[in-house]
Amino acid sequence: MIEFLHAFWLACLQGVTEFLPISSSGHLVLVPKLFGWPDQGLAFDVAVHVGSLLAVVVYFRHDLSRLTIEWWRSLWGGPVTAYSRLAWSIVAATAMVGVAGLVLETWINQSLRSPIPVAIATLVFALLLWWADVAGKKQRTLEQIGWLDVLLIGAAQMLALIPGTSRSGVTITTGLAMGLTREAAARFSFLLAIPVITLAGLWQGRGLVVSSAAVNWPLLLFATTVSGVVAFICIHWFLGFLRRFSMLPFVIYRIFLALLLFLLFL
Repeated sequence: MIEFLHAFWLACLQGVTEFLPISSSGHLVLVPKLFGWPDQGLAFDVAVHVGSLLAVVVYFRHDLSRLTIEWWRSLWGGPVTAYSRLAWSIVAATAMVGVAGLVLETWINQSLRSPIPVAIATLVFALLLWWADVAGKKQRTLEQIGWLDVLLIGAAQMLALIPGTSRSGVTITTGLAMGLTREAAARFSFLLAIPVITLAGLWQGRGLVVSSAAVNWPLLLFATTVSGVVAFICIHWFLGFLRRFSMLPFVIYRIFLALLLFLLFL
């Protein structure tokens, strides 16, 4: 079991990278390899993702309440509203990535969780993010999302199963390409994260139920708390950042990281 100091830094890393367009899974794969740390294990990965989930739920609690109420009303013949339509959009996009995860999980874990595939994905999707940020019209709001947007963003979200892609990065990229504002693309990406992280955590956690390995609960609780606090701060900062600046700093970071990985591991 990794030490508390390693747990602290990995939990901070998860909290920062889950919602920035730079790939949390890629970093959690790479950092232990770069520093020679032991693999943190499945239980730890689940714990820090639970922390990120709690952060986004708390941050968007008012939106979630309204989405849930209006979605429930729509089930019983209530009027179609911007929020009920958005809720159905989230359900549809989540279903797409859920099916892809079930089909591709084994192949991805066996073939792509290594530095060079991560570096390639990091570089390719950095360039796509830059293109979408420059070329996108950035005029449409969250309430104007349509079914074509949902289908394309949901399809793009399936690519985030590849380590190094970044779930938030690829969904924000697609949203920008479809003409959403930076803030609208990010908010939709964050709302999509809630069911996706929940399903991923439940699916990964199934292995913990049948595992006979001892679980260090104090360390996992510590990691969950750190990840949640850092993720909450990161969400608030990132949305404010997007009101004033472009995606260029994240594009540059991803390109630099990809080049570093090629240098170290080729």
